Amino acid sequence: MTSNVRRYFPALERRYEGVPVAYFDGPGGTQVPRQVVEAMSDYLYNHNANTHWNYPTSAETDAALDAARVAFADFMNADATEIAFGANMTTLTFHLARGLAARWAKGDEVVVTELDHHGNIAPWTRLAAERGIVVRTVRMLPEEGVLDWADLEQAITPRTKLLAIGAASNALGTITDVAAAARLAHAHDALVFVDAVHYAPHVLVDVKSLGCDFLACSAYKFYGPHVGVLWGKRDLIASLDVPKLIPAPEAPPERLETGTQNHEGIIGAAAAVDFLANIGTGSSRRDRLVSAFATLHEQGTTLLERMWNGLSAIPGVRMYGVKPGNPRTPTVSFTLDGVVSDDVARSLARQGVFVSNGDFYATTVIERLGHAVDGVVRAGCACYTTADEVDRLVAGVAGMAHD
Repeated sequence: MTSNVRRYFPALERRYEGVPVAYFDGPGGTQVPRQVVEAMSDYLYNHNANTHWNYPTSAETDAALDAARVAFADFMNADATEIAFGANMTTLTFHLARGLAARWAKGDEVVVTELDHHGNIAPWTRLAAERGIVVRTVRMLPEEGVLDWADLEQAITPRTKLLAIGAASNALGTITDVAAAARLAHAHDALVFVDAVHYAPHVLVDVKSLGCDFLACSAYKFYGPHVGVLWGKRDLIASLDVPKLIPAPEAPPERLETGTQNHEGIIGAAAAVDFLANIGTGSSRRDRLVSAFATLHEQGTTLLERMWNGLSAIPGVRMYGVKPGNPRTPTVSFTLDGVVSDDVARSLARQGVFVSNGDFYATTVIERLGHAVDGVVRAGCACYTTADEVDRLVAGVAGMAHD
C-alpha cells in the first residue's frame, strides 16, 4: 500500500545532501498529495468568489463548502450542520471557550490535563483571568506517559462545567480513553471538548462513540492544508453566545465562522478526506474511511514496533511514552545521552531524515519528563513512511551514539 500512496506526494521526490528525504515530521504537519493541491488550484482558478450571492461562481463556492461539510461529517460520523471551519484548532478553541464561558459564573470549574497540547489548555486557563473560572489540572504519570486516572476522577465534581481532554498526545503518542472520560464528565452534567489533532490522522474519529460534545482537529495533520475543523452538537452550537457580526449567518454551523473563510483551504481539506477514503474500499465514503484507517493502523503498528525496537536498542537512547502494544499512535519521542535534541535533529537532517524536536507546544509534558530546557526528539510515521526510512532513522541515531 505504501508504494502506491507515495506516488501522490511530490515532496517525496526531494533530495537533500544527495539523498532522498525521509519525512518523520508528520505529527507537526504531513506532506500533501497532488489531489489536494489540484482541488485547491481548481477552485482558485475556476470558482473563486465570496458566498451567498446570485451569480455562478458564488453559488459554486456555496456548493463546494457544503460538500466539504458533508465530507467532514463522514470523517467524524456526524451531521454536516455540525461542522465549522476556522484558521486552526487553537483559534477555534479560543472562540469556543469564550462562547461557552458566557453562560458560566465565577467559581465554575473547567478540567484540563497535563498530557495535552497547550492549544487545549491556554483557551481554558485564559478564562480564569477573564471570567474567574477555576481550572483544575489532571496529572500525568511521566514514567508511563498516561493520565493519572484516579486524579481525573477526583478532579471532576458537580462544579465542573467542562472537561477539555486530548484524544492522543502529540508529544508521546498516548491514546486516552476519551469515551470513559466523557462518561465521568457527563455523570456530573459537564460538557466534554476533545482535542483530536493528533488522534484524527491515526484513528478514524467517531464523535458518537467518543460521546463528546465538541471536537476539533486540523487538516494539515492528515494530508490537507492549514485549516481547522470544529464539530459540535447542533443544539449546543445554536445556544452559544459567540462573538459575531450582526448580519452574519445565525444558524449552525456558520454562526461559529467569523468573516470570510479560507475557501480554497476548506476545499483542500475535504480533498484530503477523499484522499484517505480512496485508500480503502466500501460502498460509502464512511465505509471507505473505516477500511482505510484499518489498513493505516496495521501499517503504522508495524512501523512503530520497528522504530521503537531499533531506537531502544541503541546505548544512551531513552524512549518516552507507552510501549507498542498499548493504545498509541506511531509517534515516538526520545533523547540521546550527551546530545541535545537540536543537535540530534540537525545531524539527522544532514542525512536526509527530517524529525522535529523541542516541546511541540506540549510544554507541560516535556517539563514533567525533565527536558524543559533541551526538549526531546520526535519522529512520527505517516501513510508514506517505509521500513527502509525507519531503518535510516535508527542508523542515524546509532551513528551519533557511537561518535
